Amino acid sequence: MYLKRANRVLFIYGLSSGGLTGTVANSALIYAIALKTASVNIIIAHNHPSGNLAPSRTDEELAQKIKEEGKYFDIKLLDHIIVTTEGFFFFADEGLL
Repeated sequence: MYLKRANRVLFIYGLSSGGLTGTVANSALIYAIALKTASVNIIIAHNHPSGNLAPSRTDEELAQKIKEEGKYFDIKLLDHIIVTTEGFFFFADEGLL
């Protein structure tokens, strides 16, 4: 999700669609869209088809990488959300951002 200053959603963009075991989240594309749309904040999300809400080490590393890269553009990563049929996991709520 790409957000304006007041955290109003500008739009939601489906950046990547995965296969059976994963997908690629390219931070350069995430920020290219944010810059083109003058977004101030972003929220990233992905699903875990397995139903497991626990973030993987890769999920945690991706969130930290995107958060750090955003500092160069003054674009803040507000949250990274994992979605399953069982519920949601919010990185910000768990102190992982």
